Amino acid sequence: MKKSDREIMEILEAYDATGSAHSAAALAGVDAKTVRRYVAARDAGAPVTGPGRRPRMLDEHLPKIEEWVERSHGKVRADVIHERLVALGFTGTERTTRRTVAQVKAAWRAGHRRTYRPWITEPGLWLQFDWGEGPKVPGPDGTPRRTWLFCAWLAWSRYRVVIPVWDQTLPTLITCLDAVLHRIGGVPTYVLTDNPKTVTVDHVAGVPVRHPQIVEVARHYGMQVHTCVPYDPESKGGTEATVKIAKADLVPTEANLRGEYGSFAELEAACEAFTVKVNHRKHRESARVPVEALAEERARLHVLPAAPHTAALGVTRIVNTDQTIRFGSVRYSTPPGLVGAEVWVRVAGTMLVIVADLDALPVQPSWAAGGAGLIEVTRHQLATPGTPQIDLAHYPDHPQDPHGAPRAPRPAPRSDAEREFLDLGAGAHAWLIEASAAGAARIRAKMAAAVELAALVGPEKVDAALGVAAAAGRFAETDLAAIVDHQATGASTAELVIADETHSAQPGTSAWAGFTTTSKEPTL
Repeated sequence: MKKSDREIMEILEAYDATGSAHSAAALAGVDAKTVRRYVAARDAGAPVTGPGRRPRMLDEHLPKIEEWVERSHGKVRADVIHERLVALGFTGTERTTRRTVAQVKAAWRAGHRRTYRPWITEPGLWLQFDWGEGPKVPGPDGTPRRTWLFCAWLAWSRYRVVIPVWDQTLPTLITCLDAVLHRIGGVPTYVLTDNPKTVTVDHVAGVPVRHPQIVEVARHYGMQVHTCVPYDPESKGGTEATVKIAKADLVPTEANLRGEYGSFAELEAACEAFTVKVNHRKHRESARVPVEALAEERARLHVLPAAPHTAALGVTRIVNTDQTIRFGSVRYSTPPGLVGAEVWVRVAGTMLVIVADLDALPVQPSWAAGGAGLIEVTRHQLATPGTPQIDLAHYPDHPQDPHGAPRAPRPAPRSDAEREFLDLGAGAHAWLIEASAAGAARIRAKMAAAVELAALVGPEKVDAALGVAAAAGRFAETDLAAIVDHQATGASTAELVIADETHSAQPGTSAWAGFTTTSKEPTL
């Protein structure tokens, strides 16, 4: 029967008074063995009120079980240990073995448990980023495509940025890093991430080998790239949590009841709304609003370079003589003045952004307006092969019709007679073009007659008459002279009756309106 705390204290008091277990047992009214047990537990520093441990069948095999658990680093199975114990002469059940092995494993894990320490961050030191798989949205051709979420956060202020992209390539990574640095308004000392091939190309003796281009980018911005230990999420748990929270809010699931995205622009808007939401509410760990903490952390960030790294601008292309570049087997137009120049092209959502360095151009374009350095010259909607994106504003004063109509011919005299006729003016040019298109006969003879008529009445009158003839389609032998005579009377061409679908030469019946008919009965 278990003794109460009061009875145990009386037993210990009786032993201290007599110094004999038999005398203390007589005073306390218990057995001498009970007195010795409580006294031994007190002298050993063990709790005297706890249950006593009885000898077990596996006590003699306990050292061997501890050896097997230590050798397997706590992973050996209890059934395997039981089979070996049976071979050593153990006659107990497997249940007894499982209980003992579980206790030994718990003791081993307690002695080999990893020690965790909270990360004490400093402002302006660490920026972490990672990738998360985003939802599927329609691409430029309308087919659903997989997206990725670039998630970054400042470890001290807990300020987060989520950017949706189409892929995880190195140019995309550099573009996202540049966008995040401009968003937070500075450059931290270190950047911590996982070990993707865009950052770590290899591991030699456990040491990560950096991608040369990412090292060049980090040197340009004045920061250092670090990667976490493989399979060790504790070294970058902040971004792991950022990716988890972003996917929980942005990727459509049954838990958030979010519908599918109709376009990449909708996903961009959702990411921007998520960023605003998480950065304007109090963080549970820091008890600060991230956007307010960022204003304080900016004082510890390094200054951004004046120009971004060229890798953040995308891939390079040479502008062809038709003022276009090719990207993804599609032609995209550029503003005038860039023929032969090298430009940078990158994909931003569903748009293609083209950037040029104005300082590298031999002649500054008129549209530059005194600008200098890297500047975005234009952007187009992404297209599929066979559908070029041509902006007609990039071809001012081009003779070709914007709607694709054939270009009107330009008269170029090749003889003195042709030159004399065309020198009459714009009306002569128009008459020659229209007459040629209408298939008029004896055009050269009529041109010579027009020159002779101009010598009599003046070139201005003949040129005006030729313009009227071209507009009216009158190319007969006497039409030009008739038009000159008509204009000599002072009548304007606006008063002329032009026969069209609303005009008819058929005489009307209005003259019969005044007539009345009466019928009389015949007289006999």
